[in-house]
Amino acid sequence: MLDIRKILLPIDFQDTSLRIVHHAAALAHHFHSEIVLLHAVTPLSSFSGVLQHGQKLKSENLLAEFVERAGKELHESVRPELQGLTVQCVVVKGNPSSQIVQFARDEQVNLIVMPTHGYSGFERFLIGSVTAKVIHDSDCPVWTAAHLQDGPKSALAITHVLCPVTFGEHNRRTLTWAAEIAAEFNAKLTLAHVTPSVEMYGPGGTYVDRKWKDELVSSASEELAKLQQQVGTKSAVVIGSGDPGVALGRIAREVAADLLVVGGHASGGRLRPTGYGIISQSLIPVLSV
Repeated sequence: MLDIRKILLPIDFQDTSLRIVHHAAALAHHFHSEIVLLHAVTPLSSFSGVLQHGQKLKSENLLAEFVERAGKELHESVRPELQGLTVQCVVVKGNPSSQIVQFARDEQVNLIVMPTHGYSGFERFLIGSVTAKVIHDSDCPVWTAAHLQDGPKSALAITHVLCPVTFGEHNRRTLTWAAEIAAEFNAKLTLAHVTPSVEMYGPGGTYVDRKWKDELVSSASEELAKLQQQVGTKSAVVIGSGDPGVALGRIAREVAADLLVVGGHASGGRLRPTGYGIISQSLIPVLSV
């Protein structure tokens, strides 16, 4: 049974970042969780002499004033989304990714919810790496949503969970999380595996090596059956090929999935570069466990 008592929501003052607030709020309402709003102030932002939403800072100690103002304004910026929830506001100084990870460890956070990309001045070039670092270093699951600015602002709905597996040592944990999330929201669960590309290039164009494809599919099917037996699930299985991010995007559309659960960053495992590609290309929320 999932135990999500404390959700950490790193946030800035930009609309793009605030769009993920309704995800955190929906999850908090469902699990009766406390939300901790965390804003990390960096020397870079204080030296600019302006708040990220444009207000001037006149104090000689810009960093101190920024921290003071952020502490007052943070809750106001997201108040409508968090009505009825227990909310704690925290402002810290330092590298955002390090502060997020350390705070999550110190405060025994059960879930981190954050956008994959932000668009706030110079930080638009940094937020992707911040999120990647948090996903890599965090001991607890991380919920991200890469393209919220392209999607509707409707309430969060989890009706179909897609769980890609790569047959690594973390697969049982990943599938267990996916199964528990699906059960919690009474959602469907589909397992997916993406094999290497089976297309061959030759005279006249491209063709599919049918024998190779059949062998890959057969082997993957056997491994998925074993995994499901170990975890105790009986879910639908889809096997694709090619680039993992592209293939999973196609599979997600075909099965109408609204949550992707991927594994490999926690409990000793680390998300591989393909995992970051999957997250950055996903048009639906991704839970990295």
